Amino acid sequence: MPTAIHWFRRDLRLGDNPALLAAREAGDVLPLFVLDPAIWEKSGDPRRHFLAGCLAELHEATDGRLVVRHGTPQDVVPALAREVGADTVHIAGDTGPYGRQRDAAVEKALGDDAALVRTGSPYAVAPGTITKDDGTPFKVFTPFSRRWRDHGWHDPAARPRKVSWARADGEDLPEAPDLGDTEVLEPGEAAAHRRWKAFLDDRIEGYDEERNRPDLDTTSRMSAHLHFGTVHPRTLLKDIADSGKVGKGVETYTTELCWRDFYADVLWHRPETAREYYNPELQGMTYSTGEQADEDFEAWAAGRTGFPVVDAAMRQLLAEGWMHNRMRMITASFLVKDLHQEWTRGARYFMQHLVDGDLASNNHGWQWVAGTGTDAAPYFRVFNPVSQGQKFDPDGDYVRRYVPELRGIEGKKVHEPWDVADGLPEGYPERIVDHKHEREVALDRYAKARGR
Repeated sequence: MPTAIHWFRRDLRLGDNPALLAAREAGDVLPLFVLDPAIWEKSGDPRRHFLAGCLAELHEATDGRLVVRHGTPQDVVPALAREVGADTVHIAGDTGPYGRQRDAAVEKALGDDAALVRTGSPYAVAPGTITKDDGTPFKVFTPFSRRWRDHGWHDPAARPRKVSWARADGEDLPEAPDLGDTEVLEPGEAAAHRRWKAFLDDRIEGYDEERNRPDLDTTSRMSAHLHFGTVHPRTLLKDIADSGKVGKGVETYTTELCWRDFYADVLWHRPETAREYYNPELQGMTYSTGEQADEDFEAWAAGRTGFPVVDAAMRQLLAEGWMHNRMRMITASFLVKDLHQEWTRGARYFMQHLVDGDLASNNHGWQWVAGTGTDAAPYFRVFNPVSQGQKFDPDGDYVRRYVPELRGIEGKKVHEPWDVADGLPEGYPERIVDHKHEREVALDRYAKARGR
């Protein structure tokens, strides 16, 4: 039998993996993962910990045959293909800017020695598939979501009963960094399915009402699993359909999966928007720079702004490599509209620390908050960090979990610690800005940028 390489990237699973099935049809399968320094070196410890765990499980699932090699893919993949005499290298298509450039470089380096075979993508509907009637891409989410649902998606691919795994020398699996007592998401395909089943069985029906509550364990926490491909979104969508569950919770969760596909589609058509403004109208925005701006950014990043819900969220990010989605919006709004920092700075910071750091979702989510992206109406929306905390963390449990200085304050009073009778608790900082004033500054800057 010929040898076919399956190069795992964002599909760290055996189930519902069309590219793996294509490799199996082509011959004995050599499973490969390349530790690309362009990605590995930019990853924080929580993300490395999660990836290392996923690879350890995948190594076991492939009967110990997973080949891990360090280096630039355009060097590593062709060298391995020549070494084992592989005719084909199978991948799930990568639609991000870096992935597309990387894969084109690998394909060129393979030359006539082996073909790079793309099968499937990490999305329910591959980016570039859904367009308007005139063939142009959607720029607004709601019409995209209607067309997305009408288009539908494939059923999950079968899990292979048996794979003839080939052998080759590799390097040691990466070690998971020691995160101390920090509790992080359990990695791997089996863990993804356990978490998903628990959510589908017990929590999806209440998702619409409870998804904005960071103090409660009511979200699916599937974002990292979707990013690394320990489960495919079409598996989730098929399970939802087969469950027979209906209602607002199911509809809202399905819409969240659609947002993921939408942002990937936006990035496919406009790859420059990973770094540049989707909406050029606001490129003339005035931002704060200099020493004070840098100090404000550091306070935000460390969870030392004096606004409890912002600080709790940023400390959660540092501790767990994850942040509740409502908190992502609040902290992004605070950086852009209270501290007047450019969205690109916050997006880079999140990508460095989030286990689920997905370029399309992260950077376009930041642009949504900043009003520079798709659905640009939110440019005038400035989240009030106090009222947001009171509304979505009504008992203050989320804040007290991550901000120990405030654990002595009961109930929702924890969101205004400057008003407690005994004064601000020792060790907790004063507010670094006056939100009411900075809101007016932000709106004035937006008006000027828009020429009003």
